[in-house]
Amino acid sequence: MTQGRTHVSQDEDQRETRIVDVPHGREPIPDAPAETVFRLDDVHVYYGKFLALRGVNLDIGKNEITAFIGPSGCGKSTLIRCLNRMNDLIPGAKVEGKIDYHGQDLYGDAVDPVEVRRRIGMVFQKPNPFPKPIYDNIAFGPKVIGMQPKSMDELVEQSLRGAALWDEVKDKLKQNALSLSGGQQQRLCIARAIAVSPDVILMDEPCSALDPVSTGRIEDLMEELKRDYTIVIVTHNMQQAARVSDRTAFFTAEAAEGSGDRTGLLVEYDRTDSIFTSPVDKRTEDYVTGRFG
Repeated sequence: MTQGRTHVSQDEDQRETRIVDVPHGREPIPDAPAETVFRLDDVHVYYGKFLALRGVNLDIGKNEITAFIGPSGCGKSTLIRCLNRMNDLIPGAKVEGKIDYHGQDLYGDAVDPVEVRRRIGMVFQKPNPFPKPIYDNIAFGPKVIGMQPKSMDELVEQSLRGAALWDEVKDKLKQNALSLSGGQQQRLCIARAIAVSPDVILMDEPCSALDPVSTGRIEDLMEELKRDYTIVIVTHNMQQAARVSDRTAFFTAEAAEGSGDRTGLLVEYDRTDSIFTSPVDKRTEDYVTGRFG
């Protein structure tokens, strides 16, 4: 099993395992991130006595898009919620091991979870705009945390431009956000996330409820956003992972020894092109070629 920070290649066996096209023409991705934003060391996650995820080791690089893929129940969403301490809000949830964020223990006693969630924003599977005007959706976060921009109007415009939504809504800022289409609502949620100047944007299946056109717009937006932000995305769509991500982590779920419960674990983590064209672990190969299960 290949796990953790060891990035591997498969020189002697060049099996053709490609199931999706990995885009060409992007800048080549180095074997290791130039700068590490998150470092996970032997991370275990429990819900009560249930071990949901065990022994995860990986580094997430600055200004890269990292995709978490794998079957349902393998711990992808559990892990992404650990990165901004959203699991703190779930009774009985417990994280063991260590998650460093820019070298600081994310779960240290002196760390404020609210500040963590400001710096590490989250976009959820289903768009969740507030039932307020579009303008107020963007202005809400900055007001709550006490930001004092020179101009709130400029901040709202900048955030909507950053989410590639300004041209579509600039004449509708007083309109209720719930009147927007699903794709527009999701981009509004992205604009709301970047309005508070985060460092990282987490996306938990952000396109699963969207049509192909809206999905394409979100994917194009992710490519633009990674110039300024580090992005981590959970997706069931392998084609999406291949199109947008720089690195991919494949997770699966296996029965724990002596128990019928299935526990999530990281199988392989590498550059996306390697995961989809020359995976090292057979479980990864079976998943990306459609032979899983």
